[in-house]
Amino acid sequence: MSEDVVHELASEPAALRAPKAKPRARTPTEIRALARRQTKTALKVLVGIMRSDDATPAVRLSAANAVLDRGWGKSAQPIESGEEGVETVHRVERIIVRPEDGVDGAAGA
Repeated sequence: MSEDVVHELASEPAALRAPKAKPRARTPTEIRALARRQTKTALKVLVGIMRSDDATPAVRLSAANAVLDRGWGKSAQPIESGEEGVETVHRVERIIVRPEDGVDGAAGA
């Protein structure tokens, strides 16, 4: 917007100006969708930094790790406890059984 237009709008009486719309808060799903639309550009930037001779080795390493993490996922990290070294993490599932299901799991039995 040119300075003349901005000045002209600012000098209008408040009653004639259009009310400013409040920006609504975006949901996490909307934010995630907006970010995902930028994936290709972000990846190009990371690869560009990774390949740049002008970037410091630390910055290049960080970009390379980010590219690998996005392409292959982060590597699994064992959880170490103080007693026996590596601790195993178990998955806990909750299974809901409906009363109408038979003992063997077949409906209508």
